[in-house]
Amino acid sequence: MVKYLKQAPSKSFADTSQADVAERVGQIIAEIRSDGDAAVRKYAELFDKQTLDSFRLSDHQIEEIMGTLDQQVIEDIVFVQDQVRTFAQAQRDSMQDVEIETLPGVFLGHRHVPVQAAGAYIPGGKYPLTASAHMTIITAKVAGVPRVVACTPPIRGEIPAATIAAMKLAGADEIYLLGGVQAVAAMALGTETINRVDMIAGPGNAYVAEAKRQLFGEIGIDLFAGPTEVLIVADADADPFIVAVDLLSQAEHGPDSPAILVTTSEKVAREALEHIERILPDMPTKDFAEPAWRNWGQVIVVDDLDEAYSVADQFAAEHVQIFTADPALALTRMHNYGALFLGENTCVSYGDKVIGTNHVLPTLGAARYTGGLWVGKYLKTVTYQTIENAESSAELGRVLGRAARVELFEGHARSGDVRAWRHSGEQFEWIDRALAGTTSAGATL
Repeated sequence: MVKYLKQAPSKSFADTSQADVAERVGQIIAEIRSDGDAAVRKYAELFDKQTLDSFRLSDHQIEEIMGTLDQQVIEDIVFVQDQVRTFAQAQRDSMQDVEIETLPGVFLGHRHVPVQAAGAYIPGGKYPLTASAHMTIITAKVAGVPRVVACTPPIRGEIPAATIAAMKLAGADEIYLLGGVQAVAAMALGTETINRVDMIAGPGNAYVAEAKRQLFGEIGIDLFAGPTEVLIVADADADPFIVAVDLLSQAEHGPDSPAILVTTSEKVAREALEHIERILPDMPTKDFAEPAWRNWGQVIVVDDLDEAYSVADQFAAEHVQIFTADPALALTRMHNYGALFLGENTCVSYGDKVIGTNHVLPTLGAARYTGGLWVGKYLKTVTYQTIENAESSAELGRVLGRAARVELFEGHARSGDVRAWRHSGEQFEWIDRALAGTTSAGATL
């Protein structure tokens, strides 16, 4: 039995693609498609008050920007990037090329080939999201992408120095001080000064998400993204105070970020609600966290953990924390989530900022069919085949001839026939006619 102590409306991807947003994004993309740099400059000045001679930062400019940071900031960026790189490399190492011999002399295989150019969008509207540089750029570089273009906007007219440092240290080949739809469209379409990329990854606001959606097909993207989500599954042993803190830690992402508690203990649920009411008024980010919790927060009490996992799977949330006596059980009981955080010693914020797993994850129910960003997103798994045995080629040719004619594909069938004819002396009337220079009606070819 499911009991709601606090309920909110459900969200879907359609909620993030309002008609006015889609129309405005479409106009900007069309203008950049036709006018290139001039349109990019127009919208950068309109939205970000930018009047730079060049959006691309030179190596000298980057060095100057990084020089304004405390050494501790640089050291922390390097530490976190080491964690991200280590895990991404382990993922890449797990992806092996394959080759097998299916018949004598018939070899089939696949290789993992990186895209040749990737765009990394690092947002900066509410906060300088330094960690997004780690997640998008390092992952691409570990995958073997030779050219990574990175864009981030100025924040209230200021250059986000820590983000620029993170982009450089992560290995970005080109860094542009450019944000919003204009950045996404410039990377996707190319301009006079920005060469186009093959795919774009990274989070952003509704306009950035809509731009990626409209451009998908011309380029690849990591995934469709909406507001950040957190869901906590808790039993009677969970600490209500930690539950409250972790729910609000994600609510501060924005006023539309869902924070959900599913618990087997009404006592834990009510105490967590009380803690939230005490914590919220003093949060420096309450302008975002408070409306997110008021409008999108949910607290659900269920009979047992089986029901808790079932309810959690229905949400298919981006981040799922497990505060139970046996957190590892969730690994086999849950199926729909972007990332799991097992036990009270870890939290979503670790995943967001420092632990090393990728924080670009599916939202709005997309975890039902996809995982998040990882090295595999930057790799194309492509196949090859070769036949070194003539008899195997002949045998496959005979099978192809029969199979293709069932589907009325005569041309396909003849590709098989000609190999059966060459390698095993098989006779075909159409080949005899073709080599004799006559058509089926007897006319000279």
